[in-house]
Amino acid sequence: MSLFIEEEGSVCLPFDVENTAELVVSAALDYIGCPYEAEVNLLLTTDDEIHEMNQMHRGIDRPTDVLSFPMQEYDIPGDFSRFDEESEDIFNPESGELMLGDIVISKDRVLAQAEQYGHSPKREYAFLIAHSMLHLFGYDHMEEDERLVMEQKQREIMEKVNIPRE
Repeated sequence: MSLFIEEEGSVCLPFDVENTAELVVSAALDYIGCPYEAEVNLLLTTDDEIHEMNQMHRGIDRPTDVLSFPMQEYDIPGDFSRFDEESEDIFNPESGELMLGDIVISKDRVLAQAEQYGHSPKREYAFLIAHSMLHLFGYDHMEEDERLVMEQKQREIMEKVNIPRE
């Protein structure tokens, strides 16, 4: 697994962002049963920057906590059976890893939502990564049944990493 992390802005989260991200991404890959080594990009940014991205990509004029940019399309969420190792556009030609996509997280939202929900910033950060990884696997929450499936999977990934609500 390759996890590429880039950080913008002066806000520092009060825990090891790299180790926590690696733990959650790895747990999500194991949980979903990804049969390939995978690559994920993670950008930690500010409310201002994610606001701009949210406006540009989703037409929503406000900051958000997390944005997911999946690089793959799935016939069935979490089903990798249609992927072919010979497909040039889904595997990194240098590493051979499946390119899952990009996650963008607002560090400002991590801190604010942790306080709002009464748990640690580390827990909020881990949850947002778990949520976004499910989007990179093709899951969504636009319909009620999709939302319930995704919420259950998020809970199970968070149990695997043992970062509970405090």
